[in-house]
Amino acid sequence: MSIKAIAVDPKNLKQFIAIELPQPEVGEYDLLVEVKAVSINPVDTKVHQGAIKNGLEQPKVLGWDASGVVKSVGAKVSVFSAGDEVWYAGDITRSGSNASEQLIDSRIVAKKPRSLNWAEAAAMPLTALTAWEGLFEHLKIQEAGADKTLLIIGGAGGVGSLAIPFAAQRSNVKVIATASRPESAAWCKERGANLTVNYKDLVGELEKQGIKQVDYIFCLNDTDGHWEAIGKLIAPQGKICTIVENEKPLDQNQLKLKSASLHWEFMFTRSMYKTSDISEQGHILQQVAELVDAGKVATTLTETISGLTTESIQSAHDKVNDGHMQGKVVVTF
Repeated sequence: MSIKAIAVDPKNLKQFIAIELPQPEVGEYDLLVEVKAVSINPVDTKVHQGAIKNGLEQPKVLGWDASGVVKSVGAKVSVFSAGDEVWYAGDITRSGSNASEQLIDSRIVAKKPRSLNWAEAAAMPLTALTAWEGLFEHLKIQEAGADKTLLIIGGAGGVGSLAIPFAAQRSNVKVIATASRPESAAWCKERGANLTVNYKDLVGELEKQGIKQVDYIFCLNDTDGHWEAIGKLIAPQGKICTIVENEKPLDQNQLKLKSASLHWEFMFTRSMYKTSDISEQGHILQQVAELVDAGKVATTLTETISGLTTESIQSAHDKVNDGHMQGKVVVTF
C-alpha cells in the first residue's frame, strides 16, 4: 500500500512533483487521516523558499492545514475513531498534508464543524489557532474592559479574518483593523471590526479618528515595517503580539519606557516541543468549531482549487506569494 503526495522536487527546488510514499505506521497518539482538503498558508511558501535556499536531500511534502476522515487510530487514542470527520493545523516537524493520507497527533486535532464542507473547514485551523493563541493566551484581551482598544495589523489576511470575529465575540475591546482597499475594509467590518484604517500611515490614520494610543496590538504583517508606529501607538503598560519574524534588530526603547510587553506567537510551538499542554490545541479547535456551528464565526475560504496535483498546489502557492490574498485559498482532493 502507498499514498500519493505532492512534494518539493530536490532536483528542481522551485518545482513540485507527484510521488508515492509507503503507508505510514500509526504511532500511539496518532490518527491516520484521509485528507479531503488542504489550505495553503504563508508558512508553506516560507518553508518552500527555505528549501530553495538550503537544498533538499529528498522530496519534501508541505501542507499544514487540513480536513479529512479518520481511517485508523493509535493505541492511546480514546476520543476519536475511524470514520470521524476532523480538522487540524498539523505539525511542522512531520510530513505535510499535501497527500492523500497523513499521520497527525490526535491531541492537536478536533472534530470538524458539522456546518462546513471540506474546503470551508480546511481554510481555518492554522489561522484560527494563531489568532486564538495570540489574542487570548498572549494578549489576554478577554480580561479587558470596554474602554480598551485592539489594533490588528493585517485585518483582511487569513489570521486577521479570524482574529477580528474572535475579538468581537469573546472580548469587550474596540477592534481596529488595517485595510488598504475598499473591499478589504468592507471584509473587515463584515467580520466585526469597529473601525478600519490604512496601514500605510498608522499613526496619522488613527489620529484622524482621535486615537493617539491603543492598549493591544496584534501584528500579522511586516513587523519591521510597522515597528516604529507600533512603538508610538502602544499605550503605557500595553501588550504587543506579533507572528512575523523580524529581519533587523527591533528597538526596544519605547517599550521599556512604557513598560509594554512583547509576545511572539508561533502556532507550531506546542507540537514542535511536545509541551505539557499540547492537547490545548485540540480544545481550541473544538471551541472554534462550536462558534462556527452556532453561526458566530464564518469560514475564511475565498477561493477553491480542485485536485491533488502539482498544478493545483503550485497555483495555490502563487496566490499566497502574491501577498494580496483576502481570506484563504484551499485545494480539494
